[in-house]
Amino acid sequence: MEGLAKLALDKYGRIDAIFNNAGVMPTANLAEEHREEWKLMLEINIMGVLNGIAAVLPTMKEQRSGHILATDSVAGHVVYPGSAVYCSTKFAVRAIMEGLRQEERESNIRSTLISPGLVNTELYKTICDADFGESLRKASEIPGIGLTADDVAEAVAYAVGTPDTVAISEIIMRPTQQVT
Repeated sequence: MEGLAKLALDKYGRIDAIFNNAGVMPTANLAEEHREEWKLMLEINIMGVLNGIAAVLPTMKEQRSGHILATDSVAGHVVYPGSAVYCSTKFAVRAIMEGLRQEERESNIRSTLISPGLVNTELYKTICDADFGESLRKASEIPGIGLTADDVAEAVAYAVGTPDTVAISEIIMRPTQQVT
């Protein structure tokens, strides 16, 4: 992340925005004790966001402007069986981004959390239960059931496109047909 920030600074002389968008979603009940998967989720889902913030925050503070965005999930708002650890990583991202908003508002640094529901992405490949992962993939491909990457990109573009005096703290977006 630091290399990416340096590349942006070298090429453009500033960093206006970063979108932290990475995650894994192995699923299992806590009693199954998938400790290595838990560590992986903590490293990618939480530390990935923190590493992105750390890479750009000094520059944005110096500039006195910037916009830090992160992908969360509806799972950061609703806990469901078999996903307690995944959901907890998403709850953590919410706390991190709210803390960032409060800490850096006087530096004119905005933060936005994008919390989508079911999206047609490759996230299903990180689900350990192959049958469950495949059922999510199939559901996400049904028109009107899963969001597309373009749907999420439009939410990001909306947040980034608002005036510097407007902070869109959070966008929760679901396919219209999604229940939770």
